[in-house]
Amino acid sequence: MTRRTHSPLARGTCTEAGIPLPHGEIELATVVGLLAGLRPRVTSIVIGCSRDAPSRETADAVERAWREQGGYVLDVVDWPERAASWLRQARRFTEPGPDAWVVTGQVTGWVQMGRRLLYSTDWDPARTIGTAALASDELIAMGGVGTFDGLRGAARDGGTWEVVRTILVHRSA
Repeated sequence: MTRRTHSPLARGTCTEAGIPLPHGEIELATVVGLLAGLRPRVTSIVIGCSRDAPSRETADAVERAWREQGGYVLDVVDWPERAASWLRQARRFTEPGPDAWVVTGQVTGWVQMGRRLLYSTDWDPARTIGTAALASDELIAMGGVGTFDGLRGAARDGGTWEVVRTILVHRSA
């Protein structure tokens, strides 16, 4: 079994195997708040997630919360942690042309998906909001410099995080 390490920000957000813990209401509200704060105004989103149960539940909760705010969810796309290519999922993730994207899941699968998105689509990490489980130094180390630059997200305590080149920046609630 591979033991994963996470930054202090991500501690308490995943199991030892890297599977995200269930989201909290504060984290969910922060995700929706970050989406609402993106400019120009965001109305349509695509949600992406790993295939584990907590990630799918978080994706469902984001979908409900965004619709309650009057927003549109164009698609919910999931992906495996291991695959020969994530091209099919990457195209499905970007083709509806959303205003923004929301991502939840395991770091390992998201890194692979993010690389595919960066090299094969018009995806923009700065228009993407992640959940607390992705706030990990491993995201930057495995993804490489620039892959996730501008990606931001919600911390479990209502704070936020952002990838700035090679640094994971945390902002308190």
